Amino acid sequence: MTTRILTQAEVTALLPMPECVEVMEEVLRTLARGEAILPLRTMLQLPEGRGIFGLMPSHLSAPPALGLKAISVFPANDGTAFDSHQGLVILFSPERGNPIAIMDASSITAIRTAAVSAVATRALAREDAADLALVGSGVQARTHLEAMAVVRPLRRVRVWSPTRVRVEAFAKWAAEALGITVEISSGPEEAVRGASIVCTVTAASQPVIRGEWLSEGAHVNAVGSSDRTARELDAAAVARCRLLVDRIESTVNESGDFLMARAEGAIADDHIRGELGDVLLGKIPGRTSGEQITLFKSLGLAVEDLAAAHHVLRAAERANVGLTAELGGLRH
Repeated sequence: MTTRILTQAEVTALLPMPECVEVMEEVLRTLARGEAILPLRTMLQLPEGRGIFGLMPSHLSAPPALGLKAISVFPANDGTAFDSHQGLVILFSPERGNPIAIMDASSITAIRTAAVSAVATRALAREDAADLALVGSGVQARTHLEAMAVVRPLRRVRVWSPTRVRVEAFAKWAAEALGITVEISSGPEEAVRGASIVCTVTAASQPVIRGEWLSEGAHVNAVGSSDRTARELDAAAVARCRLLVDRIESTVNESGDFLMARAEGAIADDHIRGELGDVLLGKIPGRTSGEQITLFKSLGLAVEDLAAAHHVLRAAERANVGLTAELGGLRH
């Protein structure tokens, strides 16, 4: 029984952003149709606040896929040679249960997270949205800039994060890799005011975006916080927006942006208008007016990793990329 092993570079090459956007849209439709099994992730808090270790299993009916992501999140890795997110995605045969692929999870996480934000932006942002604000300048800022450019013709891009040298490195990368000029803002308010698309991709535990900064008609992708004790948006920002989520069950258990705003009395449970997949299937409306501010709260779902990994594996098989090993148990 052959298992294919794929590196970070190989996964990145086999998962171009435009393809991943389409894969993510389809898996969110699959989830909304009830054709996925997706338990809440198991999160292990490490001693002394060093980081988190998470397990995220899932199953898809179409395409048939079974697997899990095992990932660590070490915030102190920022500014080092190591990504803050490290891990593996492991695929198993849905027919026999044997392992069929092991691949880098850092690259899948970076690409599929931004691709989901692109799906949300395509579904919820105004057609004329072209002024992008990025709050954060790390790995997710890079993939989000690439993803936003896939779904909207960007006329202006502004970025802010607290570390000047990293912001400058991001702007240099954007010019060289994507041919996009990025303006460096002096603070988050300067970046966000007037923007028609806002992506928050920080490691902040306290709000970096305030509701009064958001312009009428803007769309916000809140991505950085995936923990019930951390948030990027203040309660006023969440309350001002029409809120769509990747999954309601995950949001009410894991999203600090939602839970803290609710605890402060700014919103109630019914502030969640529904899941993005239901918008894609036409079950519920997305944006209901040009002046409305829309918010997509992204927590990241195991089915997204599974669908991305399945796509990568099929591409690797066609191109004969990666190492192979004989793994899995046989009866003798």
